[in-house]
Amino acid sequence: MPWSEAVTPVRMRRVAVVVPQAALRDALVRIAEEGCVELDRAEETTPGAAAARLQRVRGHGATTGPESAATAVLSSAAPDLDLLERCENVALLAGEAQLEERAESAVRQGEVAALAGWCPAAEVSRVAGRLAAEGGALVPLPSPHGTDPPTLLRPGRTASFTPLVTTYGTPAYADVDPSWPAGLAYVAMFGIMFGDVGHGALLVLGAIALRLGRPRRLAGLGQLWLFLAGAGVASMVAGAAYGEFFGPTGLLPVLWLSPLQSPARLLAAAVVFGAGLLALAHAAGTVNRVREGGWGSGLYAASGCAGLLFYLGLALGGAGLVLHRQAPAVAGAALAVTGLALVAFGLFRATAGGGAGLAETVVRLFDVVVRTGTNTLSFARLAAFGLTHAALADLVWRGTTGLAGRGTAGVAGAALLFVVGTAVSFGLEALVAGVQALRLEFYELFSRLFEAEGRPFRPWHVPPAEPADPATKVIPCSPG
Repeated sequence: MPWSEAVTPVRMRRVAVVVPQAALRDALVRIAEEGCVELDRAEETTPGAAAARLQRVRGHGATTGPESAATAVLSSAAPDLDLLERCENVALLAGEAQLEERAESAVRQGEVAALAGWCPAAEVSRVAGRLAAEGGALVPLPSPHGTDPPTLLRPGRTASFTPLVTTYGTPAYADVDPSWPAGLAYVAMFGIMFGDVGHGALLVLGAIALRLGRPRRLAGLGQLWLFLAGAGVASMVAGAAYGEFFGPTGLLPVLWLSPLQSPARLLAAAVVFGAGLLALAHAAGTVNRVREGGWGSGLYAASGCAGLLFYLGLALGGAGLVLHRQAPAVAGAALAVTGLALVAFGLFRATAGGGAGLAETVVRLFDVVVRTGTNTLSFARLAAFGLTHAALADLVWRGTTGLAGRGTAGVAGAALLFVVGTAVSFGLEALVAGVQALRLEFYELFSRLFEAEGRPFRPWHVPPAEPADPATKVIPCSPG
């Protein structure tokens, strides 16, 4: 897959389902089985016969609405609704109620019925083939003006990272899909705070267990195994750099620095690393602003071109001052002033003008400057929690070695302290590092990426019911 596609939501096509009215039910059954078409639905629909029977079966006060039935199924042939009600077959009634709702939303003209919707571009030909068997067609349509397609983030190997994005919100269809870059940034930040080869190896073992479906009660989280494995590998890499293996046990050499002995270097490295992530977030935000509103609005946005120029100027100027180089310091200052001026113009243009608009612009511009500094310094927490993790591991190891030299009882106590202390520090620090990495991802990075909210793609999917007799396609009369 090309890189440009890997960071772009799945391409959607506006389509129309056109079938003979007599074959509408069969066509809808095929669409429900495929589960890759989102059909437009009328704002107001009258509950059909299946929905009324479903309501009676569930009883008044129970969860109502055909969409609430997670166990809904559809039979290939139209079932006897009265029989389903007597059997209290909730699953089939719920499926029929959903089908009735879609069928009522169809536009009918003569002998033909039509429904509009959205379908991934790559699936159009396959769904069209299924509908052709029912005498229907899936017709591509031009996208309606003023309406953005729904957003579907790409499935596959990066699906483990997708919840990072969807928990924050749904990106606009025109925006980039930051799932795998955000996932890599998250595991890198987690590793810096949780740097220990032994602790990271435990996370990798946990990822392998999830991949194998163990324990079974966590089987639903199996798709997150790659995410957990990435966090474990990042922790192992950082731990190797720190020389940490279940604490400062001396089993590994320090390849870069020891957090407890060089906290200032770790702090500086964390801030520089965070500044790099913020610059990338600004660049991605610039792409999003241009895609959403064109160069006219993307140029002046604080999360667009102007903000990117301002931040790059600050970074260049800061580097020049630290390295005592006049040329980059002056160039950085000029770039930062230019970017800030563009931001100010964009902010003023969005006001009503006059003195009130000028005052509002000054206040918001001050907020942009302050947030830029505080967001950068916020990455110091990577070093702070990395130090905390190293300090807890050091405390456990010191207590273990102190007890080990006091006879047999001391050795037993040392083993117990090491196991319990490691378990406590592992659980506590894993939770803290996970939360802090998520906080940095949401507040510092995603706040620059996303401004417009997209609409998630919700295809209609109802699995087929299993007939008691495949030859007659009769559905068993059993409760759902």
